[in-house]
Amino acid sequence: MTKKKVIKKTKKKIVNKKAKAVKSMPNKDIFSSPINEIGPYKAKRGEAYMSDSQLKYFKMLLTKWKNDLIDEVDRTVVHMKDEAANFPDPNDRATQESEFGLELRTRDRERKLLKKINSALNRIDEGDYGYCDETGEEIGLKRLQARPVATLSLEAQERREKAERQYRDSDDRYR
Repeated sequence: MTKKKVIKKTKKKIVNKKAKAVKSMPNKDIFSSPINEIGPYKAKRGEAYMSDSQLKYFKMLLTKWKNDLIDEVDRTVVHMKDEAANFPDPNDRATQESEFGLELRTRDRERKLLKKINSALNRIDEGDYGYCDETGEEIGLKRLQARPVATLSLEAQERREKAERQYRDSDDRYR
């Protein structure tokens, strides 16, 4: 086989691998809750709050979300390695750097979300999951399904946001 044919076959293999990798990437919003795939928890009549079945459900939900985020990080690393090139055109380089910057910011947000997920999984293991950090009241199943990493009840979260707005507004006049 000639050298040209070997190079041509190698290029075909690389292109085919990239095409398969792109096809295998799911088209979903990684920041959306995995509840869309698993489905909402259906509480049974008279069921105690944060029963074993509820804790098991939320543990499964959080673990799925965590695994999805970790998979996305792996895909990003592969993508950035494959797409890294030193383009001769400054505009192409700038575009690539901008895309990589956006991707890295997204991964940083996911890193912070992973910390919250790990914290929620720890709270499940300790028996504190589903209860407000400030008041000790129940957070509620609907809120936890909307935001499984929530640590505050709706009322406590609203109080915190109201206080943040008040202090932020009063600080603005000194700038």
